[in-house]
Amino acid sequence: MPRLFGTDGIRGHYGTDFDAPFVRRLGRAAAEVLGRGHPSPRILIGRDTRASGPEIERALAKGIAAANGVPVLAGVIPTAAIAHLVHSGGYEAGAVISASHNPAQDNGIKFFGDNGMKLADAIEDEIEASMGRNGDDANGDEAGWERLPDAAERYITFLLDGATSLAGMKIVVDAANGAASAIAAEAYRRAGAIVISLYDEPDGANINDGCGAVHPEALQSAVLERGGQAGIAHDGDADRLVAVDERGALVDGDQILAICALDARRRGALPGDAIVTTVMANLGFRRAMAAEGISVSETPVGDRYVLERMLAEGIAMGGEQSGHLIFLDRHTTGCGILSAMRLLGIMAATAMPLSRLAASAPRLPQVLLNVRVATRGELGDAVAVWDEVRRVTEEMGEDGRVLVRESGTEPVVRVMVESSQEERATASAERIAKAVIDALG
Repeated sequence: MPRLFGTDGIRGHYGTDFDAPFVRRLGRAAAEVLGRGHPSPRILIGRDTRASGPEIERALAKGIAAANGVPVLAGVIPTAAIAHLVHSGGYEAGAVISASHNPAQDNGIKFFGDNGMKLADAIEDEIEASMGRNGDDANGDEAGWERLPDAAERYITFLLDGATSLAGMKIVVDAANGAASAIAAEAYRRAGAIVISLYDEPDGANINDGCGAVHPEALQSAVLERGGQAGIAHDGDADRLVAVDERGALVDGDQILAICALDARRRGALPGDAIVTTVMANLGFRRAMAAEGISVSETPVGDRYVLERMLAEGIAMGGEQSGHLIFLDRHTTGCGILSAMRLLGIMAATAMPLSRLAASAPRLPQVLLNVRVATRGELGDAVAVWDEVRRVTEEMGEDGRVLVRESGTEPVVRVMVESSQEERATASAERIAKAVIDALG
C-alpha cells in the first residue's frame, strides 16, 4: 500500500481523493506529533490561490484545534514564506495548502517542522499512524484561532535583506496566478527592478493555467515583445524558478544552479566545491560541473531529498532541473523568489546577459514523456518495461542516459532520455513510453 505522503506532502483532487473530515483528522494528527511536548502548539498555515484553499484551511485549523493546538492563519503566501516564518517566529510547525504546479482542481497539504524544514519520512509516517489510531471526531472550535496579517510584508523584508541592487534592470515576471501574485513583483521592484507583471490576477481557477514555470511560453513571448533583460516564472506556490533569457530562450533549474555554483566558487563561497542535484539533472550540466572541478552529489527526485543530502554532507547549494533551488546560507527550503534574486543579482554584478551566463551549462537534448498509468506503485514489477529500458540503454552507450521513474504526486510514469542526437532521444523515449502503456496503462 502506498504511503499517504508523497515526495511533497499529500496531494490529489479535493473532494475525491481527500475531503474535509480527512483534513480535520490530518490536522489533529499533525498537531499531536509536531506539537509533542507543547500544551498548546502554535501551527502557522499558509495557502495558495486555489478555490478549495479556504475550505481546506478551515478543516485543517479545526483539526489542529481539536488537539488543543492554536492554528495561525497567514492567508495566501508562498510555501517558503511559511518555512521562514515558522523558523524565525517560534512556531511549533507550519502547514502549506497547495498542489504546487498541478492544475487548479488539485490541492494538497505539506508540513514544516519548527526548524523550517520539510519533514523526514519517519515523522510523516508517525502522522499517518496517528490518523489511523484516532477516530473521526476532530472538529475543534474556532475560539482560539489567530491570524498573521503582516506575513507577506515580513517575508518581503527577509527577501530584501542583503539582496544585490537590481536598479534599472527590466524583467518580466509570471506569477502563475498563484501565491507569488502579491509578493514577487513587489519584492523585485523594491530591489530596484523595472517589473512587467503577468498572470498576477488569481480567481481560484486560473492558477498554473497556461502560465507559470510549467507553461512559460507566454513569458518567452513577452520578454521579446517588451524588451526584458530576463523573464522570471514561478509556479503555484512560488517555490520554483524557471527563467527566460533576453533572447527568449528558457533557462532551467540545472542552468540556474550552474550559474549560481560557478559564481559562488569564483568568490570562494562554495563549501567543498560541491553541490547536490537529482537524477533528473541534464548530462550537459553534469559535464559542465566536472569540467570546472565542482563535484555533484545525486539524489532521488524531490527537493526534500536534495536538502537531506546537503545537510548530511555539509553542502550549501543544491537543486532540481524543475527549478527548486536551495541556498542554505539564506534559507531552509527552496524559494523561487529568493532564487531569482540571486540569479538577477549575478547578472547585475557581472553585467553579463543571461544568455551568456546560461551558456556555462549547455543542455543536451532531453526528452521527457509523462505517461499516465492506471495505478501508482506498480512500475517496479513491470518486467517488460525494464527490459526495454535495458535495451535502449545498451544501444545508447556513453552517448546518452535513460531514466524511468514514478511520480511521487500523480499516477504518472516519467520517461526521460538524453542524447547528443535529439531524434534518437525522441525515438528511444517513445519506445519506452509504449512499453509503459502496454504494461501499466
